[in-house]
Amino acid sequence: MDIQSLRKLLADVKTGAVDVDEALEQLRSLPYEDLGFAKVDSHRYIRCGFPEVIFCQNKTIDQVVGIVQKILESDSNLLATRASKEVYEAVCKIEPRAKYNELARTITVAKMQCEPTGGIILVVTGGTADIPVAEEAFVTAEIMGNRVERLYDVGVAGLHRLLGNKDKLFAASIIIVVAGMEGALASVVGGLVDKPVIAVPTSVGYGASFNGLAALLTMLNSCASGVSVVNIDNGFGAGYCAALINRLAQKSKEDN
Repeated sequence: MDIQSLRKLLADVKTGAVDVDEALEQLRSLPYEDLGFAKVDSHRYIRCGFPEVIFCQNKTIDQVVGIVQKILESDSNLLATRASKEVYEAVCKIEPRAKYNELARTITVAKMQCEPTGGIILVVTGGTADIPVAEEAFVTAEIMGNRVERLYDVGVAGLHRLLGNKDKLFAASIIIVVAGMEGALASVVGGLVDKPVIAVPTSVGYGASFNGLAALLTMLNSCASGVSVVNIDNGFGAGYCAALINRLAQKSKEDN
């Protein structure tokens, strides 16, 4: 149940259109719904402002489809991450509006058109190989109702490419920096801007990068202020965090 549905239910109880027992029956599944193989958190939209996100990896197609069906019973949007093309095709059979980003491996269903927030979330990558993780961040922030822009392949091996796009960096409200190898790009960006930088280490790199551990440690040890770090390849976490920061910033402007 989303916030709009809950408001309508309470209004109907107030006017007598719905009796108390019927309302209680509808609210009975509010905390979560037990599907046997999964407990779908139907309360999360009310708590967090966005419904439960489906992590598809290691789930069967039938399990994903079952969770999708339950989430789509409300009018809220849907996001599924780490989804294969086969999972997407199965979801399309029950929801033709589903969209698939092949690079990001995400499935989205936009049932509710969100008004874009005022601030810009900019997603930056060190190299082209980092784009799949960056796209996951992009899709996540966008489905949560944000204006999101891309700036790809501007790593420290050719720093002039980054400096040639300073206008984009300065115009953004929050910057997500996605980089593998040694992960130095986050520190460089953090030293240029006066806004939060969310660093995402990727598992891109040769042997001594240790599948992203080298980039993770570099980002954690950044000497630039204002850089926070999410887990290796966690574009979703970065996009979600950036969306929450942007939402708070815009709410603060509205309240003032």
